Amino acid sequence: MDERAVRRRVEAARAGGRQAMEDLVAAEMPIVYNIVGRALNGHPDVDDIVQETMLRLVRSLGELRDPARFRSWLVAIAMRCIRDRARARQTAPLLSVLADEREPADTGGDFVNITILRLGLEGERQEVAEATRWLDEDDRQLVSLWWLELAGELNRQELAEAAGWTKQHTAVRVQRLKERLETARCLVRALGAAPPCPGLSEVTADWDGTPDSVWRKRIARHLRDCPRCGRPAADTVPAQRLLVGLGLVPLPAGLSLHALHVLGSGGTAAQMAAAPAPLAADPVGWPTQLVQLLAKPAVVGAAGVTLVAGGAFVVYDHDDGASRPPRAAQAPTSFRAPTALRAPDASQAPTPTGSPTLTSSPTPTASDSPPAGTTASRTPAGRYGTVVDTADRAPDPRTPPAALPYRPESGLNTSAGPKAVMEHRGDNVTLSGRGYFRVRWQILPAERPGSLAMPTWTGLDGKLFHVASGGGRRMDDQKPGVPDRPHTWMGAQSTGFTVLPAGAQQMWQNEYFYVDGKVTLHQNERGADYNLIVEPATRAGIDDDLRRPPAPDEGIVRYGLVRDSGTDSAPVPQYLTRATPQDPAGVDRRSRVVR
Repeated sequence: MDERAVRRRVEAARAGGRQAMEDLVAAEMPIVYNIVGRALNGHPDVDDIVQETMLRLVRSLGELRDPARFRSWLVAIAMRCIRDRARARQTAPLLSVLADEREPADTGGDFVNITILRLGLEGERQEVAEATRWLDEDDRQLVSLWWLELAGELNRQELAEAAGWTKQHTAVRVQRLKERLETARCLVRALGAAPPCPGLSEVTADWDGTPDSVWRKRIARHLRDCPRCGRPAADTVPAQRLLVGLGLVPLPAGLSLHALHVLGSGGTAAQMAAAPAPLAADPVGWPTQLVQLLAKPAVVGAAGVTLVAGGAFVVYDHDDGASRPPRAAQAPTSFRAPTALRAPDASQAPTPTGSPTLTSSPTPTASDSPPAGTTASRTPAGRYGTVVDTADRAPDPRTPPAALPYRPESGLNTSAGPKAVMEHRGDNVTLSGRGYFRVRWQILPAERPGSLAMPTWTGLDGKLFHVASGGGRRMDDQKPGVPDRPHTWMGAQSTGFTVLPAGAQQMWQNEYFYVDGKVTLHQNERGADYNLIVEPATRAGIDDDLRRPPAPDEGIVRYGLVRDSGTDSAPVPQYLTRATPQDPAGVDRRSRVVR
């Protein structure tokens, strides 16, 4: 951290320079994002709290007496926003429960997974990151600051001031945190051991794979009593040494661009910083331009992507400004009123042009089919596709699928020949033309269970739809004829389980897609072992697969699922982008497809 550079930016912004304020927001936002993301482990509120923190920065910068204390002042604001959220959830438990049921516990994937993928963590560094999942909320807040201290972005005095403690008390709290983090590392190491400890497998037989304090205590008791699991590795490097100098997790592109639009909606930096009323949960009294900004989706002008409430993304197919609805026509999304907390209604049709719904776009079920005469209003001009970025529920296994809509097939080419078998990280296949193809999943928990790094789609030119799911089973279905439970295609007590990132769609054995253009699929294996088999398909072949009735003696658990609406409002896959990033594994779960 260059303290002099920070001070110069602060002083220039306080003097009223618009560009200086934009530079300050852009420079400091990654710090805030890392603090909030790690403290909340990627909860959907992360974006809101980061945005609120940056708005408080803009509004209150003129009140900061000593620019040298800017960093601790800003971090303290972020921590207050985090704690205000916690208090609000305690005083409104019903809304909190509804929000948790409606939204997964992350914004773009579990923040631990984001950290591992974006920073390329392996070995003991990855182990430390995974151990933070097992910390209590207070410890996660402290680790979010301590991590930045080790990364060189905060010093100990700034950490103490931000937390509201003395340096002596901070030293005591950090020391206790280190001890609890090392205990959590032992737990992560024991759960990831191959072959697994039989005693630990027995203890965790009913565990769903989600870290919490109850299971932490149960597993810790086993570790204390087990000579195998409780034996620490002699060459374990302390977490403090592993994290020194580690960089920041990069900002999601849409979040960073949205923050810069705070200054683009009117008014000078000096006017905004000097506005009289303090920022509060109630928007009454906020500067007009900020209320207008917060009452709109994050619209990035050149990028061509609108963030719709609940995480469903509407995708622009053209960079034609005339085809986009005016900002004033967009529905409010930033204020989460009780309307926004309603459970998604699977029968609800997408709203007409210019009026995105406040609830997540539901994932189509086997019984979904577009109502007659409504398809013309489903997709606003110049856009295509929606992404449902929460895990969907399996349909009734005995319900036959809807008809697969017709799409033209004129031939599909693949860079790997008629069948691409992708078994290792870095394997990829490019598909081009117009037609259907199948991605067949092989999950191999017996080889290596654990957290699965999802495959990603990059370099899209044209359109890509997720049209159907089949193969006779979702991979989390109970295997027929196997007595022990759970024993699914995702794993068993004897092997350990393959775990998906929070919010990732549960894959079926066969996932079907339709491309009109060109796209590259990447195998990003790290952690859990899996293979992908990619080959062209036909509409008739897909329909035959989806309509095979359950036959447990053949391993067929359920009918397939049609996702395609037959229109441009059909879903697109998660982890999809038109960009060609240097690290394909870093694509966000919430697809951002822009031209």
